[in-house]
Amino acid sequence: MRSKLFVPATRTDFFEKALRSKADAISFDLEDAVLDYRKLEARENLATYFSSAEFLQLKAENKKTIIVRINPLDSGHLEQDLVAICKVGVDIVNIPKSNTEADIFRFVEILTAVEKKAPVTQGASIELKVLANIESPSALINAAKIASHPRVWGLQLGLGDLFEPRGIERYEPINVHHVMLSMSLAAGAYNKIAYDSAFTNVADPEGFRAEAIQAKKAGFLGKTCIHPNQVEIANAVFSPSEAEIQWANKVLASAQENMVNGAYMLDGKMIDAPFIARAQSILDSVRSS
Repeated sequence: MRSKLFVPATRTDFFEKALRSKADAISFDLEDAVLDYRKLEARENLATYFSSAEFLQLKAENKKTIIVRINPLDSGHLEQDLVAICKVGVDIVNIPKSNTEADIFRFVEILTAVEKKAPVTQGASIELKVLANIESPSALINAAKIASHPRVWGLQLGLGDLFEPRGIERYEPINVHHVMLSMSLAAGAYNKIAYDSAFTNVADPEGFRAEAIQAKKAGFLGKTCIHPNQVEIANAVFSPSEAEIQWANKVLASAQENMVNGAYMLDGKMIDAPFIARAQSILDSVRSS
């Protein structure tokens, strides 16, 4: 999932275009992109669309992962959001503003109850993956505990909410790198994925590219896009380069030939189990794309 494109749930005119785009995933938004008086409208839009044959056909044809960012726990909208989006064809629910492990347990309890009541077709049960946003100091401190829940698929960084209210420079690379690495390691403690934040300056594609490269180096799976123009950049950055693929093939070939030592030299560099695992993950990502 190199790229995921945000689509406000009020913009029904964007739905088909998004599913035909080059983004690996589409993230329909019920939270910040929807004004409070339009929350009901947005929910109804998604409930209707996700129940349509057109949606399921487009999803299958374009091999899209479908995500919905819902409203936070104490917003008064959460349960209604889940009822609207717990449908066949939806893959991931994105929960914002969960600050503690206890928040995740509360959320999963509500989610599980809604999933059990959700109508199913052809015997398919509903069990959504959970992508938890890390977008407050408390959430960052508790990120590993949040990632520890078995229903949590991964953590997603929210730099706007984390930095802007505290006067922290959002586009300062040192600030961004520190938080990226902290969250990536917290996710990694429980073998969960780390996913990158949005880059709101759409007029700065090189800034987006630089931050995407930074995220890839910090172990992130992909980057959030808020404009279609950002999708191609994210896809390129998070796809293994030819040099990476060649290195991975060479490492795995050398590992198969090495029957003596746990660590050995290849082109003047030491190779052992972590490097072999990295090489395998690169080739796995190529096969799955």
